[in-house]
Amino acid sequence: MLDKEDTIFVLVDVQGKLARLMYQRDDLFSNLKILIQAMQLLGVPILMMEQTPHKLGPTIPELKELLPAVEPIRKNTFSCAGSPEFLDNLKLSGATNVVLAGIETHVCVYQTAIDLLTRGLGVHVVADAVSSRTESNRNLGLNRILAEGGRLTSTEMLLFEMQRRAEGDEFRALIKLVK
Repeated sequence: MLDKEDTIFVLVDVQGKLARLMYQRDDLFSNLKILIQAMQLLGVPILMMEQTPHKLGPTIPELKELLPAVEPIRKNTFSCAGSPEFLDNLKLSGATNVVLAGIETHVCVYQTAIDLLTRGLGVHVVADAVSSRTESNRNLGLNRILAEGGRLTSTEMLLFEMQRRAEGDEFRALIKLVK
């Protein structure tokens, strides 16, 4: 099970007009908001990635406003691992597990997952917090990640796995996020 002490959360490329074209985008955005707030509550480091923002635009405002102190890491590769800045931040975090959420499942999320798996990291993809423009590409990306050794989770499953106990202030705050 995931432990918040050795985990990092990566928000992958939820930017501009492309984000608005995602399959089931309202559910996607809602789950991403919950995840961001929960990671902050649990003290899990967050990396925010942006794919060629000069072309695709910045991270969507409804997510960016939740991360005022997080500077986006810009990249021009599909995989986040193609960015030296990403790899440096990942190494500095000391994380052995990476939680991925964002877009598009069959491109940037998939390629990042595979690159991280080949580096020996645990990769956990939040299935209800990733998407592609089509359902079939989303599903294909998830299936390929799973086949390569990645793990799938859901927003609620992840939060309660990291929380572990049904008591305390953090638990009560997590319950408020998912209700």
